[in-house]
Amino acid sequence: MAEFIPTYNWTDFLKAAKLGQLHRLKSCEINFNGEYLFSFVNPQTDYIRLHVEQLALLGNALSGETLEDILTKEITAA
Repeated sequence: MAEFIPTYNWTDFLKAAKLGQLHRLKSCEINFNGEYLFSFVNPQTDYIRLHVEQLALLGNALSGETLEDILTKEITAA
């Protein structure tokens, strides 16, 4: 999708997460089974972080659930 940032698959992204090295990773797109899953943004400045927060707020206003809600539904369904 993006031309100027790297794209990685979910499995490789998880490897970096398990190693505790996400703080070193450049911003990138993450794919799962060849489909776009999400964009990982590692803001290197307060300016970038502020804009990421504003975009996330806009996205959250349109859709999505909290992690707590999802986990509660999974526990209840099990």
